[in-house]
Amino acid sequence: MKIAYIVPYVPNLIRIRSYKLIKHLSRLGIEVSLFTIGSSKGDLDDVNLLKSNCRNVFYGNQPVWRSLLNCIVAFPTEKSLQAVYSWNPELAAKLRKQIEANTSEQGYDLVHVEHLRGAQYAEYVRSNFPDKPLLWDSVDCISHLFKQAVSQSRGLFGRFISQLDVKRTQLTEGRQICEVDHVLVTSPVDRDALLALVSPERTSAPISILSNGVDLDYYRRPDQFAKELDTIVFSGKMSYHANITMATYLIYEIMPKVWQLKPNIRVVIVGKDPSPAVRKFSENPKVTVTGTVDDVRPFLWKAGVSVVPLVYGAGIQNKILEAMAAGVPVIATSKSLSALHVVAGSDLLIADSPEEFAVEILRLMSNPKLYNDISSNGLAYVTKYHDWNNIAKQLVEIYEQTIERKTAPKKQG
Repeated sequence: MKIAYIVPYVPNLIRIRSYKLIKHLSRLGIEVSLFTIGSSKGDLDDVNLLKSNCRNVFYGNQPVWRSLLNCIVAFPTEKSLQAVYSWNPELAAKLRKQIEANTSEQGYDLVHVEHLRGAQYAEYVRSNFPDKPLLWDSVDCISHLFKQAVSQSRGLFGRFISQLDVKRTQLTEGRQICEVDHVLVTSPVDRDALLALVSPERTSAPISILSNGVDLDYYRRPDQFAKELDTIVFSGKMSYHANITMATYLIYEIMPKVWQLKPNIRVVIVGKDPSPAVRKFSENPKVTVTGTVDDVRPFLWKAGVSVVPLVYGAGIQNKILEAMAAGVPVIATSKSLSALHVVAGSDLLIADSPEEFAVEILRLMSNPKLYNDISSNGLAYVTKYHDWNNIAKQLVEIYEQTIERKTAPKKQG
């Protein structure tokens, strides 16, 4: 099977979904041609790392000015600014040339487009090659995320952008899921949110839930890393508005209640591009803000507890899976579990208020049996449900079903 895989950012260990799916599809014998864009030397380095797993890699340079121009041009229309942000005419031309150059025996069996930022490419394929099976991996329902951010984001910029684009994004997502042949999301909540956007006169394509995985070998803790049981870790891209909101909630509402009873506990916030508001947390000597790190794993391996105080969000929280794979017990809000099959109180602990977080943090740190049980059960959970190879096999089955439906002879009515 040959797949044209369009990703509107370069897959890497941070943009983990497409990165791991491509690698595991390759191991299953799927020939993947990657079409992607980037703007930095780091993006080019990441592209080169992917070449060994791809039949071909086609790369387009996407300077920031081009993305901003795309948004300016789209602003008077109803199009989502997210949907046009990553549009690159040169990459689209490469895609068209590759589809047209191949005969039916050699060409792509299906086009796979990732994320709302890839929506314009899906529209391009649908317009120019209507007979080509087309799958859109929405990943999350972005308008659902924006709707939450408008009222709950602690970052002014994130709230402004969400307010600006939420209605456009609802329209775009509602149309998009009716104009492709199959849709993927990471959680039932995102599936239901997308379906709620479909107008009565239209019909959605089939929607499948395809979870994210975690690389168990990569995150396994080496014996030489001793635990610092009085350290709490929070990880994620720290310029992202939902993560800024979580970190703010952690430092200003949860931790004062913890420090009242146990003042020696430290917090380490690990993630690239921390906003000024996040950098300010390090003024407290009990808080470390690392900024960009080469490898997040040592911070997980040393940590006593991982917290995910999700205030709002969409899809699956990879930080939960990574902490579990690293053997770190997790405390998270119930909102963060919609995409998971975890058993609360066994695989992780749930806290939905600052008081509950403080209680569970202190309980974990003072109860060795509970600590070890949550650690081992969390690892067992991700081993059972979040193995990338099994997820890639599910994706291949979805590809086969989508191709079969698209190419089946139409019934005469």
